[in-house]
Amino acid sequence: MIKNYLKIAWRNILSNKVYSALNIVGLAAGMAVALLIGLWVQYEYAFDKFLPGYQQLFQVRRNFNSNGDTLTFGSTSLKLADVLRHNIPEIERVAEADWMTNHGLMVGDKKLYPIGIMAGGDFLKMFQFPMNTGNRDVALNDPYSIVLTESTAKALFANADPLNKIVRVDNSYNLRVTGVLKHIPANSSLQFSFIIPFSLMEQYDKSIKKLYAGSFADNGYQLFAQLRPGITYAQLAPKIKNIEKSETSSVNAMNSNVIMQPLKDWHLYTGYKNGKATDGFIEYVRIFSIIGALVLVIACINFINLATARSEKRAKEVGVRKAVGSQRKDLIFQFLIESALVTFISFLFSLLFVQLALPAFNTLTGTLITVPYSNFTFWMVMLGCVLTTALLAGSRPAFYLSSFNPVKVLKGTIQVGRSASASRKILVVIQFSCSIALIISTVVIYRQIEYARDRPTGYQMSHLMTTNMNDDLTPHYRALKNELLQSGIVQSVTSANSPATDVNGHMNLDYWQGKIPGETVEMGVITVSGDYFKTLGMKMKLGRDFMVNSRSDTANAIFNETAIKRLRLKDPLNQIVKKNGRQFRVIGVVKDALMNSPFGAADPTMFQYGGGDYLIYRLSPNIKIHLAIEGLTRIFNKYSPSFPFQYWFEDEEYNHKFSEEVLIGKLSGIFAALAIMISCLGLFGLAAYVAEQRTKEIGIRKVLGATVAQVWLLLSKDFIVLIVISCIIASPIAFYFLQNWLLKYDYHIKIGPGVFIVSAIGAILITLVTISFQAIKAALMNPVKSLKSE
Repeated sequence: MIKNYLKIAWRNILSNKVYSALNIVGLAAGMAVALLIGLWVQYEYAFDKFLPGYQQLFQVRRNFNSNGDTLTFGSTSLKLADVLRHNIPEIERVAEADWMTNHGLMVGDKKLYPIGIMAGGDFLKMFQFPMNTGNRDVALNDPYSIVLTESTAKALFANADPLNKIVRVDNSYNLRVTGVLKHIPANSSLQFSFIIPFSLMEQYDKSIKKLYAGSFADNGYQLFAQLRPGITYAQLAPKIKNIEKSETSSVNAMNSNVIMQPLKDWHLYTGYKNGKATDGFIEYVRIFSIIGALVLVIACINFINLATARSEKRAKEVGVRKAVGSQRKDLIFQFLIESALVTFISFLFSLLFVQLALPAFNTLTGTLITVPYSNFTFWMVMLGCVLTTALLAGSRPAFYLSSFNPVKVLKGTIQVGRSASASRKILVVIQFSCSIALIISTVVIYRQIEYARDRPTGYQMSHLMTTNMNDDLTPHYRALKNELLQSGIVQSVTSANSPATDVNGHMNLDYWQGKIPGETVEMGVITVSGDYFKTLGMKMKLGRDFMVNSRSDTANAIFNETAIKRLRLKDPLNQIVKKNGRQFRVIGVVKDALMNSPFGAADPTMFQYGGGDYLIYRLSPNIKIHLAIEGLTRIFNKYSPSFPFQYWFEDEEYNHKFSEEVLIGKLSGIFAALAIMISCLGLFGLAAYVAEQRTKEIGIRKVLGATVAQVWLLLSKDFIVLIVISCIIASPIAFYFLQNWLLKYDYHIKIGPGVFIVSAIGAILITLVTISFQAIKAALMNPVKSLKSE
């Protein structure tokens, strides 16, 4: 019986090629979108879960109470590491970590400048990245050891065995290779090229050991913890929450609570509100999961509408089958088998579409997604999805077609096409409501991105470059600066401990005039050398800038406008503030600049004199970039022959801050276009059906003098009404969700009526283009041909 049903289904597909093609292509496109989004969602959820025992791995964080506002920081103190390691038995291991972004590796004449991590001795016991060679239990025991990743080892040693070979770091230390890790998976939150023991820092910086017994306020390091087997975070949380308070009564400790974030949440839950990880990239993963389901539903609606619209073609078949004894359940089963066959064919095409789209999709999203053809679970999930889709798409036509009365059908007294007209219109409205909502979302996302990009930043990023300082450059800073200026390549040079588009350090002020007892203010702290504000193009509002090469300014500080407001200093110049036991005199106020999020308000920031690890310089305005790079390379190689010249442009770094929003905007646009395309395929089929049903009516109207435009309007107006209704429904729904999305940004657009009007006009124009082919084709048909059977 099933074999017979499959034969009939196959013959129906072949005998109605246009109808079948619309169904299969639309359903395949919908399934491809759903599958692609599903693979992407699975990839995002799988972050870090390849590590053995990931359930017991956590990052230590702290919630800081800043006058009622809870700020969450990932930077912690070495004293906290010591306390957790020795005082909390539920914690099996603790590893300190500090990222190394300006350090060079050398082997012979080969030089690399990769990103590394300086980590505690238990790091590789906790994070068990697969190793090619070496013993993870002892690889970081020796302070003068180094663990390389596979790609770094190959770059330094080619095909030679790197184990026990020497790598020179920063042209200062000879470290022995004690292990080689396999390539770090792309879906790992920790991305690095080498690991150096944290104990090495203790060897050359004796003050590090003091920090273990120092203050909880020295928050400059990351801490990772591994809980003992069987211990849950819920059991541990009450014991560590107030652990800093139990050790000291300092203001900083009394306003801090210690928390931990599980490894499985690092990638998706990056946003903290009131001390809890509540949002982050997980929001977009959920949104696109819904979009994938909606696009699949849109494709299923196509199937339903086209099947019920062509019901007249199958009505006599149903009548004959019922007349010769077929039960309704047999007919339902037959139509579901046909739906399953179409769905299966569509699924095969969807796999082809996904395979073709994956390279571009991976490039766009920065992922390495593949279709897991060899995974049994994948095929079981796909089988379930195909059957679910077949049931979803085929149930309505199956139950509708099988309900026909055989006597009325065979007598020709039933008008089967029009009885489902209302439900078809409702489904079309649902289809286009979803599609139009996606169009509106895409427009709003792009407007928000452009709004933030056009926002004044408070400094000039054009021609602004940054290079990491190193052990060769730091001692020759003044000579390097002078030569750069004399070359004419650059017009201004400075140094700082943060790049122009970021703030690397935050601290709590101990005292300022008017401070309320127990009050805390956590602010960004940037150590800068002379000409910093000149180089960045920041404007002084009050007072003066730091003097160039002046030691007298080491006890002075400059604050931005937001910091002055936060401290409530009405007359800030010459006021005294204290930080970490040091006293500073306020000599100036600089206008706010966006150094963190371009969507948020400027952070309160304190600038103190000293310089740092980043050399920041502005190119002369008329020099060509490639000539500037050539000249800079010669100068930097002169002062730093041991390190390759590396640099970045700050405007590019600033644009990277929009990468998440740009990605979401592009994905929204692509999926909105696909949703509209799938909806239009169904609309095209319905327009063809309506034109076919009204062929004789159109012929009569033309004989009576109707013009092509009048016939086109006759066939188009019903569809236009449905699209207008869809716009009316989609607009408030899109407004509600988009308004909530915009509220996460301090600096955001206001959604005006223009967005909805433009989206509605776009949807109507797309609809007119879609249905006009069939409408004009019907209008141009010779009425003699359409009426000759009469």
